[in-house]
Amino acid sequence: MSAQLPARRRADRREVILGAAFDVFARRGFTQASVQEIADAAGVAKPTLYNHFADKDELFRCAMTYTADAVTAANVAVTDRLRATGANLEAALVDVARRLLRVCCDDRSRALRRLAQGQLTRFPDVLELVQERTSSRLAEALADRIARLSLSGGLRRCDPAVAAEQFLALLTAPMDSRSGLGTRRVPVTDVNAVADAAVDTFLRAYGVT
Repeated sequence: MSAQLPARRRADRREVILGAAFDVFARRGFTQASVQEIADAAGVAKPTLYNHFADKDELFRCAMTYTADAVTAANVAVTDRLRATGANLEAALVDVARRLLRVCCDDRSRALRRLAQGQLTRFPDVLELVQERTSSRLAEALADRIARLSLSGGLRRCDPAVAAEQFLALLTAPMDSRSGLGTRRVPVTDVNAVADAAVDTFLRAYGVT
């Protein structure tokens, strides 16, 4: 137990640093953000930060990965609501669609996309990394939920991976258009309208008649 405690504290401190780093990068941009500013925001000394990360480049990559994983965890938790839909599948899908879009449109997700796109020249792999850890993992989780619904008779038999891809496209394509690829806030009424229309179209294709 005593040997595990320092490791746990180190992991906790690393997470605090990563969260603070992302906030600073999101607010200031990569170039303007300084390691000292990040250390101050995390409440640690600058040498302590360097005990965890070699330089600002590594800190940026790790902060982006950490935040992408946090966004994914939030989205996967939303899809878990499809495990027990009850009698009203449409209502459950609408609830999930609206919640997914709220995560997609929140400040953290928008900053994640903006930073990944803005630093494409310096970090050409980060945009792909963010997409793989967010979109790809969400699609996998959603495909699993759709497969269960198909097997239980809630949805017609289908390729769950294709169905998940199409469901997400029905959500993200209109939102990209309305938000300027995630650069602008979208009113809640618009978010709900996109979600409702996506579910209606999805059930016309995959619902059981």
